[in-house]
Amino acid sequence: MSMMTVLLDGISTSYGFAAMGAGLAAIGAGIGIGQVGKGAVESIARQPEALNDIRSNMILAAALIEGVALFAVIAALIVIFK
Repeated sequence: MSMMTVLLDGISTSYGFAAMGAGLAAIGAGIGIGQVGKGAVESIARQPEALNDIRSNMILAAALIEGVALFAVIAALIVIFK
């Protein structure tokens, strides 16, 4: 079943929107974590002596971003399987 079929089907329109929301959450999390990693690498390149502080802050930020994305995917799955 294609994405357009799911989106255009009158009965399961909410399923299509939920699937799109889950996909957008995953894409957004990937972009966000990529930006965090990019900033951390640039910061470490500028100040190598601050490696441990930068690394711990990077891991914390990535975990928070991933947590929000996980909640969005779970909310989409609740809509699909209710």
